[in-house]
Amino acid sequence: MTTLDVPHYLQRLQLQATPSATLAGLAELQQRHNAHVPFETLTCLLRDAVPIDLDSVQRKLLHAQRGGYCFELNGAFLALLQALGFDAHPLSARVLLSAGDGELTPRTHLLIRVRLDDEDWLVDTGFGSLTPTVPLRLRESAVQDTPHERYRLQRLDNGDFLLAASSGDDWRSLYRFDLASPAAADNEVGNWYVCTHPHSSFPGELRASLTGPNWRRTIGSGNYTEYRHGQTPQKRALRDVADVRQVLQDRFGVRLPDDARLDPAIAGWLQRWQSAAS
Repeated sequence: MTTLDVPHYLQRLQLQATPSATLAGLAELQQRHNAHVPFETLTCLLRDAVPIDLDSVQRKLLHAQRGGYCFELNGAFLALLQALGFDAHPLSARVLLSAGDGELTPRTHLLIRVRLDDEDWLVDTGFGSLTPTVPLRLRESAVQDTPHERYRLQRLDNGDFLLAASSGDDWRSLYRFDLASPAAADNEVGNWYVCTHPHSSFPGELRASLTGPNWRRTIGSGNYTEYRHGQTPQKRALRDVADVRQVLQDRFGVRLPDDARLDPAIAGWLQRWQSAAS
């Protein structure tokens, strides 16, 4: 079995000391993860399969200075929490963000349940631009404020939980889930769907997100956007391949892979979105 390189992981999170296995320690770890390990889909942009075994994931996140998506980010974060003594378990969710009313989507999102002092907390570091930045009380129906958006957990008639987010007056349903922990094989199937299935929105797409104390940065739909609390989002179209490369490196801290296919893939992605906008 692969052993997680905890000292290197904490270094990646720019932590000088190991946080305690408390709510405060959990919140610090989650905030650091969101601020230093980006959500990014460069592997999907290249239409490559995404390996999610721990050895592959920590090589990518810790040694290659890359990010990833939920099966990588939350998979690695779960391993870190367990190594630090947290009572942490995986959960799987059906993403609703772009789903139609009543549509039953597959289980394609990995998240984490942490139990502290007989209370359950929802933890997520891998949902992109709407990732919660602090732990959420799992059995709390009232609106929960965070340093960024507000979140609301509802219990559905069948017992599932529904997570929604709001940064204004409108609520957006993010995903629904139950409390059954998926097996590793279930995560492999969900991950394979996300990175390879023709109905998945990930193959051939570039998305990125990084979230600090009072800001979010995102790439999507051919644009780069910066959000700051209480301010109008600053959004601009990405101009060309060099612009995309610079933003990924300077604003997201991504060390770009040395792959001859990368620039043509970025160029094709930009062209599709520029054509759609014209």
